[in-house]
Amino acid sequence: MNRRGFITGTAGMLAFGGGVGTLGWRAATGSMGEYNTHVATLRAQLPHDPTLRDLIRYAVLAPSGHNTQPWRFAVDEHAIVISPDLSRATPVVDPNDHHMFVSMGCAAETLRIAAESTGRPGEIEPEEEGSVHYTFAEGAPRLSPLFAAIPRRQSTRADFDGRRVSVVDLMTLEREAKMPGVALVLVTERPGIDRIRDLVIAGNGAQMADPAFMAELKHWLRFNPRLAMKMGDGLFAAASGNPILPDQLGRGAFDLFFRATAENRKYGHQIDTASGIAVFFGDREDRAHWVAVGRACQRFALAATSLGLRTSFVNQPVEVARLRPELAALVGASGKRPDLVMRFGYGPDLPFSSRRPVDAVLS
Repeated sequence: MNRRGFITGTAGMLAFGGGVGTLGWRAATGSMGEYNTHVATLRAQLPHDPTLRDLIRYAVLAPSGHNTQPWRFAVDEHAIVISPDLSRATPVVDPNDHHMFVSMGCAAETLRIAAESTGRPGEIEPEEEGSVHYTFAEGAPRLSPLFAAIPRRQSTRADFDGRRVSVVDLMTLEREAKMPGVALVLVTERPGIDRIRDLVIAGNGAQMADPAFMAELKHWLRFNPRLAMKMGDGLFAAASGNPILPDQLGRGAFDLFFRATAENRKYGHQIDTASGIAVFFGDREDRAHWVAVGRACQRFALAATSLGLRTSFVNQPVEVARLRPELAALVGASGKRPDLVMRFGYGPDLPFSSRRPVDAVLS
C-alpha cells in the first residue's frame, strides 16, 4: 500500500519540455481544475438512501498498493462479495499477494462502515479461497464516527509538522483500530521513529536497485491529470506533490531523475516530521489475517482523518523480507511478521488519487 513520488530537477524538466507550447502542454496533460471536479464526483457524499452501487463507490475509496484497486464486486440480494482481481497483481513488490488481500480488507471495512451507517448492518466473512463476503440485512442505521471520514481519507505524501499527538487521541486511534487477530504497535518516541526511518531508507534503496521493481512501479505511474482520469488508477504525480508532465516526458524524466539518493532523503525527511509510526501485525500469515490487518489499518486511517491527522504508508521494511525480523524486534514483536507500516501526523492535504468507476469493478 504505497508509494512513490519521483523527483525531477527544474533543469531536467526544461530540457525535456523545451519547445512545447502552453496549449500543447495543456492538451497533453489536462487541467487540475477538471481533475478536481472528477475526483469530487467520485467522493461525493452518499445519498440518504444509498443503493448498493453507491456503497461500492464508497468501498473503492479504500487504499490499495500502487492504487491498483485489485478487487471485483459481485452483488446478491443480501450480500456483496469482494474477490481478488489477479490481473491487477504486483508480483515484484508483492510476490505472495499479501498487499492485495490487505487492500481487500480495507475495502471490505469501508463497505461495512458505509452500509451500517446507512441502514444495512451486516458481517464480514473472509472465505478460504480468498473472497470476502459482506452479508447484510435491512435495519436501523448504526452511524459510525468513522463514516464521515471515508471520502476525506487520503495517503498524504508530504512533510508533516512534527507536532505530538495527544495521549487521548492516541488512545482513540488504538481503540478504533482494534480488530481480532491483529496487533498494533504505535511508536511515538523519536529514537524508535529514527530506527524505523533507517529501515525504510534501507528498504527503499534495495528496491530501487532492482530493475524489475522500477519497471513495475513505472507501469503504475500517472504523470498528469488526463491520464489519471482516463485510467482511474495508479499513482498520480500531483497526489505525491510531484510535477505534472505529459506522459512521454514523465517517463523520460522518471528514467533520468528518479534516484535512490534523492528518494531516501525525501523519505527520511517525511518520517522525521511525523508524529509517530503505526506497525500492524496479523496473528497468522494467511489471507484471512491479511484481510483483518487491512480492516484494522483502514479503521486507523479513518480515525486519524477524523482527528485531523494525515497518514501514508512506508512499507519498505515489510516488502524487503530480510528487514522484517529487525522491524519486528525493534517494536517488541520478535518472531512475528510485520504486515504494514504507516506514518501519521499533522500536515497538508494533497490532490486525491483517482478511482475506477463502479461499472469497472463489478463482476
